[in-house]
Amino acid sequence: MFKPSHHIIVGLELGTSKICVVVGALSHEGVLNIIAVGQHKSRGVRKGEIVDHDLASEDVREALRQAEEMAELRIRSVYLGVTGAHIKGFTNRGRHHLPPPERQVTEADIEDVGHNACALGLPAEREVLHVFRQHYVLDGRGGILNPIGLTGEVLELDVHVIHGHSERLKTPINLVRQAQIDIEEVVFNGIGSSLAVLTPQQKDLGALVIDLGAGATEYVVYAGRVVRHSGVLAVGGDHVTNDLAYGLRLSQSHAEQLKVEHGAALMAPEVRGRTLALQANGLESDTVSLENLHRIMSLRLRETLDIIAEDVDRTGLLSFLRAGVVLCGGGARIPGICQLAQEVFGLPATVATCRDLGGQAASLDQPEFATGIGLVRFGATRVGQRRSAGLMARLASKVGGLLNKTAKP
Repeated sequence: MFKPSHHIIVGLELGTSKICVVVGALSHEGVLNIIAVGQHKSRGVRKGEIVDHDLASEDVREALRQAEEMAELRIRSVYLGVTGAHIKGFTNRGRHHLPPPERQVTEADIEDVGHNACALGLPAEREVLHVFRQHYVLDGRGGILNPIGLTGEVLELDVHVIHGHSERLKTPINLVRQAQIDIEEVVFNGIGSSLAVLTPQQKDLGALVIDLGAGATEYVVYAGRVVRHSGVLAVGGDHVTNDLAYGLRLSQSHAEQLKVEHGAALMAPEVRGRTLALQANGLESDTVSLENLHRIMSLRLRETLDIIAEDVDRTGLLSFLRAGVVLCGGGARIPGICQLAQEVFGLPATVATCRDLGGQAASLDQPEFATGIGLVRFGATRVGQRRSAGLMARLASKVGGLLNKTAKP
């Protein structure tokens, strides 16, 4: 159970298949425990975006109610996860000429080059969600983490920017606020998932996190412990279901059931010629080819992974992924998905596990909860940063007081 001194952090994911609320308690020592979760079937979200405000609002309120009952507290604010095809990522470089005669990098130069890197020139309808500092370049020499004290003529900084369409971001924001819930920060779902599943070593070695959701697929590349690339495809598990319904001439419900119970990402030789009996009202009504079922699923999943591989390859980052590919989201449960990812990327692939969490985390250590847990971890990082800033301010105040006491009149 959490103590009154604990800081409560809540993550809210508006998914296509489920609305998920995860509640965490952060101790003064920085230990994060998951203390509650609430979830409800999502009825008003498609491809990661709200399409029916009233239904989505009902689902959010129910998920919040469940989480509040389990945590025995009133949720007042959340870190809101967002996704959708409108969310884009790109890397930008800022440049700053060091003033003569010293040409030595100072804190002021760091601030100036950071300001220039964030001068993005985005259209008015775009809203910046995240700006991640990557590394500095001094007179063409890259990979510099801290240039203060170094000398040169031109200081540059690379940042990765994630942005979305402002009007499409307002829809989930307004929905949450109408539920009398404040929003601490809006977070790209892919960042949340990455924070939940990657270790510091994986971030350092280089890893690609792919969240295979029902309505959208997000992906994020880490290398050298920084975000190097990100993207979203408005394709997910629901599209696999649609393909099966069309290709096998089934209802959506039958197609979804077959996908969950008998699906696979690769077609094994032993399924050739095998059929499955369909049940309707407890009676056998028809049969479908298991071979065709697996073939249709494999084609759609391979196409999705191929698009991601081509995008990452264009950035030149594939060779930096020494920790391989990490899969999360409901699609990570599909049998054979790791083998398929290994074939597509030519890298080791694993199903994600959520790391370094206590409390209810053991029951949530499933790939589909990565985003919700990651949103809480994102919030914990923010709280830690504020605590550190407050501690430094208090220390500076104390030091200043001591200096004033010992100063000569």
